[in-house]
Amino acid sequence: MPVIRVLVVDDHPVVRQGLVAILRWEQDIELVGEAADGLEAVRLILERRPDVVLLDLRLPQLDGIGVMKQVRARLPEVRFLVLTTYDTDAYITPALTAGAQGYLLKDALPDELGQAVRALMQGRAALESGVAARLLGHLSDGETGDELSVRELEVLRLLVAGTSNKSIAGRLGLSENTVKSHLNHIFSKLQVQSRGEAVAAALQRGLVPLKGR
Repeated sequence: MPVIRVLVVDDHPVVRQGLVAILRWEQDIELVGEAADGLEAVRLILERRPDVVLLDLRLPQLDGIGVMKQVRARLPEVRFLVLTTYDTDAYITPALTAGAQGYLLKDALPDELGQAVRALMQGRAALESGVAARLLGHLSDGETGDELSVRELEVLRLLVAGTSNKSIAGRLGLSENTVKSHLNHIFSKLQVQSRGEAVAAALQRGLVPLKGR
């Protein structure tokens, strides 16, 4: 398994050191740096080019949203996993729109952290289930999404759930190439460029119904 290069950004030393300690137990993860403020984060990310950045949203100098915007303009391949204490729409949706592919709360278990990092590397979104349910609950009565076909909506719902292209193909009885084609159409119709932005758009527009609530 390829080694995943990770950079940690958090302004609280205890939290940052705790994350570093957790990651060092993961054999397939290599820590390539840590930053305590947004400007330092941007500098280190551009310099060291990590695969995944664990990012707090509230940072001195430059907040997490600003970090993602600056980095995405120059290194769009970098993946961002937001790790924060804030689970309200005011934080979640802007983070996903800015380019976060994952959103976890800081009370996540160590195993969940490693799984989320791997999910991002596999091209899947890593959205904490409680966060997704809360947003979907707020937005499930929104727009109908008539611009998407029934099949595209099925693909989008599985995408929001963090399902990989291969798993989407298996669940829907499609080839992976067909899934990729559907995703391209979804991205075009939603006017987004990434899985994270597609998740944000789905949540903002209420395209994914909340089940079991």
